[in-house]
Amino acid sequence: MNINQQVTYLMRGVDYGDPTTFEVMKNELRERLIESDRKGKPLRVYCGYDPRTSDLHIGHTVTMRKLRQFQELGHQAIFLIGTYTALIGDPSDKDKLRPQLTPEEAKINAETYAEQAFRILDKDKTEIRYNAEWLSDLTFQELIHLSSNFTLQQFLSRENFRKRWQMEEAIYFHEFFYAIMQGYDAYALEADIQVGGTDQVFNIITAARKIMTYLKAKPNIGIILPILPGTDGVLKMSKSLGNHIPLQTTPEDMFGKVMSVPDMAMPSYSRLVTRWSVDKINEFESAIQTGKLHPRDAKMELAEEITAAFFDEAIAQHARQEFINLFQKGDIPEHIPEFKLLGEPVLLDILIDSGMVNSRSQARRLIEQNGVKIDGSPVGDPYLHVKVNSIVQVGKRHFVRIIE
Repeated sequence: MNINQQVTYLMRGVDYGDPTTFEVMKNELRERLIESDRKGKPLRVYCGYDPRTSDLHIGHTVTMRKLRQFQELGHQAIFLIGTYTALIGDPSDKDKLRPQLTPEEAKINAETYAEQAFRILDKDKTEIRYNAEWLSDLTFQELIHLSSNFTLQQFLSRENFRKRWQMEEAIYFHEFFYAIMQGYDAYALEADIQVGGTDQVFNIITAARKIMTYLKAKPNIGIILPILPGTDGVLKMSKSLGNHIPLQTTPEDMFGKVMSVPDMAMPSYSRLVTRWSVDKINEFESAIQTGKLHPRDAKMELAEEITAAFFDEAIAQHARQEFINLFQKGDIPEHIPEFKLLGEPVLLDILIDSGMVNSRSQARRLIEQNGVKIDGSPVGDPYLHVKVNSIVQVGKRHFVRIIE
């Protein structure tokens, strides 16, 4: 690719919510690529992931695929694990305080992140870093100097903080440090490019560039991508919300979870998670809109592509056939009643509260006899926690879909 083609390729799918910022970042990217080509020095491109849970989900892979694109063009991708920022918790996408992790919890969660990331990234071309390396060494004096670049009004103008302020809910001072810490990450990594979701605009476009300029480094360029909705089709994909599709799962589970995504979310999944070209995505969306492709068949195609992207083509085809055997050739009805959780998502309680069984003894007996299934698989633990969007089946005729 020539430079203009590279810019078009790398800026594909970005979303700043502002056309002026788009043009500024695009022009800066072009200049940085030209400089990289002239000097024969690859750009340093990074994205950070806080290990707040032990596993990643396909929502994380939206930014990973952009890192992979930079790798394909010969640049250095840095997978940053936020072992120190995780101690605060990013408030960017939250309208309430995140619980703080201990260093031990963050370390345990971080241990599996790198291997999961290599489902997308080229292992031989990826640098793994942990931001505790430099953030743990910052002095109080240095933090004061970094903080002096920001006003309280800048933080309170952010939507998530503003909502909490208006609702007279507590905003804790340590939450303001997150953006400053992320900005310092970019400086410490000598980053040319920082990739993140639309919830990171302030952290990347404002905080990181301001701090890098203050520390007399060339400010990095922000590549901002849309947020993938969860399986509910509305809220950001999150394990804590139970609407996520984990990377560490079976092909059948991944296929089934994509099939549970509402029709309205299919365009987002096709643009953000598939390996399809722009032309293929446009053709896919047009076929749905015109009725040429039935939504059910479209979702089948989408689920197979996403599953293949994380496993392989043959495995994805097998997962598709398993789904057909289970949900289309079986007796599962097209319209399944929903059951809203009343408390903890314990299987035994769900069976009682939903009215699918008359007593706990009946529920235990059915479970022992493999008469209770979750998403088509028999379960043997009456105290199993059932995930949101799962289908609970008792016998051949009784079904409920779990919702919050």
